[in-house]
Amino acid sequence: MPTDVIFRSATEPDLPAIVALLADDTIGAGREGDVTAQRGTYLAAFREVSADPRNHLVVAEIAGEVAGTLQLTYIPGISRMGTERAQIEAVRVSAAHRGRGLGHEMIAWAVGQARERGCGLVQLTSDKRRSDAIRFYESLGFERSHEGLKLSL
Repeated sequence: MPTDVIFRSATEPDLPAIVALLADDTIGAGREGDVTAQRGTYLAAFREVSADPRNHLVVAEIAGEVAGTLQLTYIPGISRMGTERAQIEAVRVSAAHRGRGLGHEMIAWAVGQARERGCGLVQLTSDKRRSDAIRFYESLGFERSHEGLKLSL
């Protein structure tokens, strides 16, 4: 596992690297746009996420390079006796750093953040076409407990 990883809040200069990570597969490539052409759209979204105290857009940095990213969102709720949950989204590791344990370290870091905050549950979703990612999350103890549904608008 990498030992030289720095987890930090993403900054505006990280935006091109984050978008590149999100687009670095066949599923993401179909969803993301050119960060230069769509800079205003991405920048507005970045600023909104960054301003929300329940959202934490994170980069994993190795030797000054953005090697991974994830978004951690805290969701208050009434169910489970008012348990706050943490939602992990948009987990990506750069191709150059895959297979070295960075993804494991990123998820462990996010779970640790949720634990420190007092969350009673950590949840995530993964596209059904990402079978390797699903196996990865299961290897970390996540269970297929619910069926997720989405409606694109």
